[in-house]
Amino acid sequence: MPQLDPAPWLLILLYTWSILLVVVPPKVLAHTFPASPAAQEVQALKTEPWHWSCP
Repeated sequence: MPQLDPAPWLLILLYTWSILLVVVPPKVLAHTFPASPAAQEVQALKTEPWHWSCP
């Protein structure tokens, strides 16, 4: 049964993980967003008391 022989599959697994861990993260970290979110001014809300009208 060739599936039980780990010789070719172990090497393929190691090459795949090495490519994923060496090549992909710098490409992902180099991604820049077109518009970075800017901090907005925080405004205090003006609250007024609510008076219920009595019928």
